[in-house]
Amino acid sequence: MNKVTKYRQIVCQFLQDFAKDDSEAQLIFDSERDRYLVMHVAWRNDYRIYGCAMQLDLIDQQVWIQNNSTEIYVDRESIERGIDPQDVVLGFRSPSVRKKIASILQNK
Repeated sequence: MNKVTKYRQIVCQFLQDFAKDDSEAQLIFDSERDRYLVMHVAWRNDYRIYGCAMQLDLIDQQVWIQNNSTEIYVDRESIERGIDPQDVVLGFRSPSVRKKIASILQNK
């Protein structure tokens, strides 16, 4: 199995596991463009709940964490599920911050 296929399966299973007990979660998987989201769309009394809980993209054979509005450490969870640490990108961080983080991790 090639790396992208493996990562695609890991990402999809992770998001399915995340959303399995949440009836308001909507899984949006675009495997052609490798975009994977969990959205929440609901009402609580007169208050509208709408937003992206998590977005993971596959870009250049890496898993990009584009959004994480949860308390889950998606990077750690991804690595535990089999994604190589160097292939996890914190896409929600600016390129300069990502470079600093990578430098710190390489020096450990």
